[in-house]
Amino acid sequence: MGPDVPLLNEYKQEFFWKRFPQTVLGGPRFKLGYCAPPYIYVNQIILFLTPWVFGGVGTLLYQLQLLEDYYAAALSGGLMLAAAAAVQAAAHRAARRTAAVERLHTPSVLADEEEVEFAGCASPEAVKFIVPGKKFALSAVAHTVLAGALCGLGTWYLLLNRLTALYGSTAAAVIIFVLSWVTLCIGEYSLIINTAAETATFQAQDTYEITPLTRPLYIFTFIAVDLAQRFAGPVPELQQTNQVLHVLFLFLPLLWALGMLSPLDALLLWGMEQVLVFGLGGSPMSTNLRLLGMFIVSVSVAVSVFFIPSTLGVVLFTVAMGFLLSLDFSQMGALLRSCGPGGRHAEPSRALGWRLGGKELLLYLGLLLGALAEAGLLHHFLPPPLNWTAGPQATVSYLLIALFALSWALREVQGVYLFGGVFHNPLYPKETTSVRVFKQQSRGLQVAGMVRRVLVNLVSPFAMIAFLAVDSSLQWLHTASLCMGFTRAFRAVWQSTEDSLLQMVVVAIVRLAARGVRLLWWDSLGTGVQLLLVSLISDRLAQFASKLKFALTVLVTSWTEKKQRRQSAGTLLALNGVLFPLLLAVLALSAALSAPLLPLFTLPVFLVGFPRPQRSWPGPVGTACSCPDSVYYQQMSGSLACALRTAFARGALGSPTPGSHFLGRFQDRVVWILVLERGFGYCSLNIKGLELQETSCHTAEARRVDEVFEAAFESPEGLGRASGLNLHWGNVLTPCAALPVRVYSDARSVLTGIIDSHDNLRQFKDDFLKVLAWALLQHCVKRRKAFPGSAGEEGRKSQTSQAQACAEPNAVTSKSSSQKLRRESSSLNSLGDWSDEDDLFGPQPPRRTAAQVNAGAPGDRTVLHMGPSLPGSVEIDSLFGDVALSALRPLQPLGLGLPAVDKGADPEGPKFPGSALPPVNFSSHHSELLSLPSRWRTAPWPPSRIQQLRQAFPEEWFRFVLGRMELAGQGESPEEVAEALRADEALRELYAQVVLSCFISLGAESTVTSPSYVYRVYCGDVPWNEGLDWLTANTELFQLTLKAFRYSFKLLFDQASLGPVESPEELLSTLEDYGRDWYIGLVSERGWQEAVLQEKPFLFSLGHDLTMGTYTGRVLSLQEMLVQVGRLNREGVRGQWANLSWELLYATNDDEERYSIQAHPVLLRNLTVQAADPPLGYPIYSSTPLHLPCF
Repeated sequence: MGPDVPLLNEYKQEFFWKRFPQTVLGGPRFKLGYCAPPYIYVNQIILFLTPWVFGGVGTLLYQLQLLEDYYAAALSGGLMLAAAAAVQAAAHRAARRTAAVERLHTPSVLADEEEVEFAGCASPEAVKFIVPGKKFALSAVAHTVLAGALCGLGTWYLLLNRLTALYGSTAAAVIIFVLSWVTLCIGEYSLIINTAAETATFQAQDTYEITPLTRPLYIFTFIAVDLAQRFAGPVPELQQTNQVLHVLFLFLPLLWALGMLSPLDALLLWGMEQVLVFGLGGSPMSTNLRLLGMFIVSVSVAVSVFFIPSTLGVVLFTVAMGFLLSLDFSQMGALLRSCGPGGRHAEPSRALGWRLGGKELLLYLGLLLGALAEAGLLHHFLPPPLNWTAGPQATVSYLLIALFALSWALREVQGVYLFGGVFHNPLYPKETTSVRVFKQQSRGLQVAGMVRRVLVNLVSPFAMIAFLAVDSSLQWLHTASLCMGFTRAFRAVWQSTEDSLLQMVVVAIVRLAARGVRLLWWDSLGTGVQLLLVSLISDRLAQFASKLKFALTVLVTSWTEKKQRRQSAGTLLALNGVLFPLLLAVLALSAALSAPLLPLFTLPVFLVGFPRPQRSWPGPVGTACSCPDSVYYQQMSGSLACALRTAFARGALGSPTPGSHFLGRFQDRVVWILVLERGFGYCSLNIKGLELQETSCHTAEARRVDEVFEAAFESPEGLGRASGLNLHWGNVLTPCAALPVRVYSDARSVLTGIIDSHDNLRQFKDDFLKVLAWALLQHCVKRRKAFPGSAGEEGRKSQTSQAQACAEPNAVTSKSSSQKLRRESSSLNSLGDWSDEDDLFGPQPPRRTAAQVNAGAPGDRTVLHMGPSLPGSVEIDSLFGDVALSALRPLQPLGLGLPAVDKGADPEGPKFPGSALPPVNFSSHHSELLSLPSRWRTAPWPPSRIQQLRQAFPEEWFRFVLGRMELAGQGESPEEVAEALRADEALRELYAQVVLSCFISLGAESTVTSPSYVYRVYCGDVPWNEGLDWLTANTELFQLTLKAFRYSFKLLFDQASLGPVESPEELLSTLEDYGRDWYIGLVSERGWQEAVLQEKPFLFSLGHDLTMGTYTGRVLSLQEMLVQVGRLNREGVRGQWANLSWELLYATNDDEERYSIQAHPVLLRNLTVQAADPPLGYPIYSSTPLHLPCF
């Protein structure tokens, strides 16, 4: 796609320009897609101006001195209440009258474009169009009452005499009066008539009708300040604030239209988060419920401090509560359950190799007692001196500065880049291709990391407690600001140690620089409030710097990246240059509000997004669009989390502040990591996995990610390492470290020359007979171990359900087409080749196969879902939804020129010869343990045909395997038992009959074995012959045969790659290795996913590339590899997610080829969109919050 792809297609542009005026005016629909009668527009205008009329009546009576101000407000409110009630009653009546003839309505974001036929001015259709009504009766009542209160208080807020007294000018009062009533009418209309779609949308659906309350809430906030000034008396600061807010009140419609004011749910979460972090010293929480609970507890602690009479009690209480509230008690419930009655043997929940147990509790208890003892003793025996520079606090200040400098330096050297990603770290290991060498070269950094952990986790908190315990402002604690300040300070020591250390160092440097001179305003604040202000200012400055870098990246790349250079790029650059002060103001405002910087359509057109929580999304963490590839991320998430835990503890990834984003890359996998929560000794993460089926945009950005990581970790010279500079500094991704992670390495190879070699295929047949014999013996041994009491005939008659418990997990079932029809005529051997879907130039790709047992079939007969149907027949899968056709009785064939069907035949299934076979007479009673079920000897092959292949049965191999089975009997050694088994001719003939019957039933006796045949059988799509019905009817035997076939192909692959097997011992060892350490099957099978989650060491699959016409082998090997991890510009991510939310939820621009989702190698725009939470993003894996110990 070119850079000038439309931002919105023509249809969405028309829709947007209908919706946006409605948003500006609060709900009236004056621009429709069809011609509506004039009374529709007139009625909307009348309803829009009704609050102004009622407010004008009250204002006029007050100005004429006929009513007092509060009576005038009550009159206006009462009139509006009555009008709102009448409107809601009319809407309810219209909805009831139209409900009987209305079709079931399907909600649609384009519902306001549906054409409506109006019968009259007051017809139900017209009323319902103008006033859609409320979904809940409670909403109708509450909104009606709020509408009356809003009109009454608004009238009081905008009385002309009041405005004249406030500004001292009648002209200014009139202008504010007129424009402010427009704002009030917009708020009233959105509350009671029709709610407009808001540009500031947080939730995808307004389930509880919260959106209508958004605009009235902001109006009530402005009115509350005015009421406070009325009743508080002459307070100059409050009066100035009221004057400013009256002017700002005029611009509320513009702020609503631009989406700068948060909806109620986002505002509540954002407000609690900001107060918890900056006012109470906490951290953003991983879930909304944890945020609410922590907020309530933290506020209760701050309030309790105000009522403690002694300063020593305040110090001890705040130290204890600050430490306790900074811990992670997510595992406390499991610990208590394990210690409770009946839970003595219960295992406490483990989190990535760590659990909250007795040792951890003792450690926490020791730290708590040490902190209490230090704070209490210092505060009691070291009273604050008159001269600060001569007191103990000055000495502790120098210690804090030294600790900060040392810990910062030790953290910087842990990463691959220094000083914000600008310079390359010469101490970082040069070798990143070998994990062993990398670990050896990282030993020095590991020692430095250990020293840093001791300084940050043990030394720094106690040094900061000493600084606070001897502070002189503790004597003034009984003020609200100082109580909150010290409560926050003592908690931040533990909750965010590194940030708190920086803040105390800033305060200490200011005091040391003053050289004993008293700074009146600064010193009057007290240390607690000073730390609070420094924390807030440092956070906002960091946000401003990050937003500035993001804005400059968008500006510069809109011209330098040719694929991003639109025709309007030059104009937008010129405008940003001319209006650069305005751009800085937008950046400053967004940083001050901690709101995302929204680049409209990701163009250099910047707006201030509405403030929202750090997580950016309202839903619970862990939602994803799962697919079969999700298991690869699920498998690696645990090992990756353990590696991240170590990296965070060492400082290799910097300070993991909540809201930080990291990106990991390994082969074709892209991992997105979000820090949700941080406390003392732990942090909470969300790990997401992005799609593996890469689109062109995904590939372009992934290639740039690889280039950025290669320049940091792998290029020895010429790409940045020689110069020591990061040539990709402008990219939103800054490489940090390479982490050893146990992950599956994916290797794919083309099998040309292997699968099509005649010598290999001949050897494959011989190996298949050996592997099948071994598989049958292994199955019997496993069955004996699982059911030790079954032997002889009882073992042979064991139920299929019991035998399936011992079957291998990678067993799949056959996929033959039109089985019943093929059984009726030998002329239908090639019916599969008649399929309309067949490829004349190669085998058809296999469909997903699964055996389904027909509940109505006797004797546990298994009816299999077949593959291609007869040409001209009708596929009926869609008639039964998700019900497998194999669960249905097979349909009788219609007249297609086939031989007549015997009406007296058993409709339940074929009858195979030899259904009543004589028992096998074994010469050794031990052979009964290895006997095979009698139905496995009922193959429909004549004895002469089997006898022709008798020489092919590997007798020497069979005897060798029997000798290695180590079966012991009563009073007999394993060697004696093995010798008796090898001498039993009946046992050998039994296995020869079953093995050769399976061999013929698979069609493997053919002198010519083609690659397509091997591939089809490997996939379970066995060509039909007379014995296939018998083989597939014995499901367990078919599964063992298919497993042996797959093992044989893997053996062929290994011999072609590594050399031939030279001895029976080596072959047996190889097969045992396959059974123990390998999963050999298909990627599409459920067993493949289960093997990945169980972390099988190796997995193998055979595939067919239709585009290239080649067969491929895929090997997954579990090993420790280096995953490269980098830090993302958090404001760049938040800004792009804010634009995504606006573009999809408001502009409904869900075009898959839209401009804002196209590849951007510097902003990583496509990857960022993928990583958003559903329904706007589509990560294929997302973990629940992972709590990692980082002590």
